[in-house]
Amino acid sequence: MADDIIGVTIDVARALDACGIPYSVGGSLASGFSGEPRFTLDIDIVVALDAPQFAPFVAALGSAFYADTESIARAVRHRTSVNLIHLATNIKVDLFVVGGDGPGVIQIQRHQPRQLSEDPASVVFFHSHEDILLQKLQWYRAGGEVSDRQWRDVLAVARVRGKGLDRDYLSRQARVMGVADLLGRLMSAAGLT
Repeated sequence: MADDIIGVTIDVARALDACGIPYSVGGSLASGFSGEPRFTLDIDIVVALDAPQFAPFVAALGSAFYADTESIARAVRHRTSVNLIHLATNIKVDLFVVGGDGPGVIQIQRHQPRQLSEDPASVVFFHSHEDILLQKLQWYRAGGEVSDRQWRDVLAVARVRGKGLDRDYLSRQARVMGVADLLGRLMSAAGLT
């Protein structure tokens, strides 16, 4: 299944690149690359997708994906999320459409390339280590701060990336996103205070 997730991620990234759509992979896949790998059943991608781009993007995906054009158009209009389904594997791809400003736009601006296989064309843009931490902390807060999985993910990223994290950026963005208290708790739990 891990190979399928990587393959589907590469396929979607190639379609986004072909259409000139800026993006950044987040969620559990990104936290796995930044911290400790773990099995994930879906792919989360933040996209700066505009109305003129969605039809060419669906065409670039081809017949390997189920993509409802009306749902994509609605997500673009309202800056919400939409799902794609890879038909051969049933892997779900969640696209989070962003625009203007906010965390999603910053995640795209700060994204980092990662080569996912030996093929040089397998480069995919992922959230920075700091941005995946912040995203996961925000999800942890939104979920009532009860998800052991989300907390394990952020703790693993903090422990693996440690002193290499941009602490000034983390502090600034955590305040903006309303998770400064959680960041402080995380840094303490990871031994980074």
